Parts: sequence; structure tokens; C-alpha cells
Amino acid sequence: MLLVIDVGNTNTVLGVFDGDELVHDWRIRTVTDHTVDEYGMLIYNLYKSSRISSKAISAIIISCVVPPMLNILEPLCLKYFNVRPLIVGPGIKTGMPIYYDNPKEVGADRIVNAVAAYEKYRRDLIIVDFGTATTFDYVSKKGEYMGGCISPGLMISSEALFERAAKLPRVELSKPRSVVAKDTVSSMQAGIVYGYAGLVDGLVNRMKAEVKSDPYVVATGGLAKVVSTEAKTIDEVDDMLTLQGLRLIYDRNR
Repeated sequence: MLLVIDVGNTNTVLGVFDGDELVHDWRIRTVTDHTVDEYGMLIYNLYKSSRISSKAISAIIISCVVPPMLNILEPLCLKYFNVRPLIVGPGIKTGMPIYYDNPKEVGADRIVNAVAAYEKYRRDLIIVDFGTATTFDYVSKKGEYMGGCISPGLMISSEALFERAAKLPRVELSKPRSVVAKDTVSSMQAGIVYGYAGLVDGLVNRMKAEVKSDPYVVATGGLAKVVSTEAKTIDEVDDMLTLQGLRLIYDRNR
């Protein structure tokens, strides 16, 4: 079995593949001050609850945008699985040309998403990943990673509003009944959710105008479903896009 690990700034997502089939997946918090053994016990308990033996894991691949986490995860893989992990980064085979001024600057998760999306759809694409930051990436119809843009994530935006405005409370990120809201919580929810949907549509439409085509728009990430129902430009939500991309990249590097 293959263990895939996607480390984001807020959450870490793990998945186990048996061949091409994703049989289990979990989402945990990314905590950089945990020890190797603390993470080891956490993952052990996840496996135990799913009745998976650590001995069943024969390979591991990691995508990480939080460099200190590699100092935890690499020793963990060796200690608890007796496997040296494959790290997504410069020099790894992705099967996708990367047309970025400095390819080393592109976040590993952005490339993984692009690889998975192109493999699945085989056409020009815009991938919108709703994480701590929201990334917008364009892949050409030839399967080339062409670049994209980055905006503050939905959670960052809402937390900034709460922290910087003394009288505004922290609110749940859910769709309000009306844009013309009648109370403070609903007013904030309307501004955050509908405002962010407008941001997504605005950037996607600008990207489409710039590339002079109509790419298929795929959303992924923990908050994709919150915005996708209101953003008119999103064609499909794929929660497991990053995990599938990690499996593909592992297969291309065996």
C-alpha cells in the first residue's frame, strides 16, 4: 500500500492507496512543534481505527509547503514504517513541463494538483485550491503548467476581520440567507462568503480572458464546498485531487 501525505499550512491530509484505489483518508492539524513520536502515535491511532497495519505500507510520498514539517515526517517514516519517503520537489518526475520563471518557487501542492487534474480531464484547466491561501493555477491543453495567482484564503480573511475590528465576533463560515442581512453575524457571513465568491469569479474570468480560452475550472481544498455553490465559474469540486496527484507522481518516479 502507498501512504500519501499532503502538508498544508493549516491541515495535513493523509491517504492510503491500494493500487489506484483510495481506501482511507484523514485530515489532521499541521503542528510544527509536535515531536516525531507524537505524530507517530497520532498516525498509529488513525491506522488502528481503520484496521490498517503499518507493515502494509510499502511506500510513502510527501508534498509539503511547511519546511519544518519535513524534519518531523522524514524520521517518522523511517522509524514507524521503515520506509524512506519520496519528497515532491525539484528534480522529481512530474510528467508536466513547468513554465514558471523559477520552477523551484512553485508550491509542491500546486504542481500535484495540476498533474492530477490534467490526468483526469486531459484539457486546459484552472485549478482553484481553497487552503490557508487560495491558489489559482492554469494548465494548457498540452498539459503545461503555465502559472497562476495566489490570494489570501477564506479563513485568513475572516480571522483578520475578527481580529482587527473590536466589535465584530468570530463567525461560522456558512451561507447566509440574504446579502442584505439584518444582523451582524449574517452581515459578516454575507460579506465573507459572497464577497469571496466574487473574488474567485473575478480572478477566474481575468485568467480566461488572458489565455483567450475557456478552461474547465476545478476546485479543491478544505473550503471548496463553502464557496463553490456561490461562485459561478467553478465547474466541479474534487476533494481528493491532491491525494490522487501524489499517487500519480509516485507512480512516475518508481
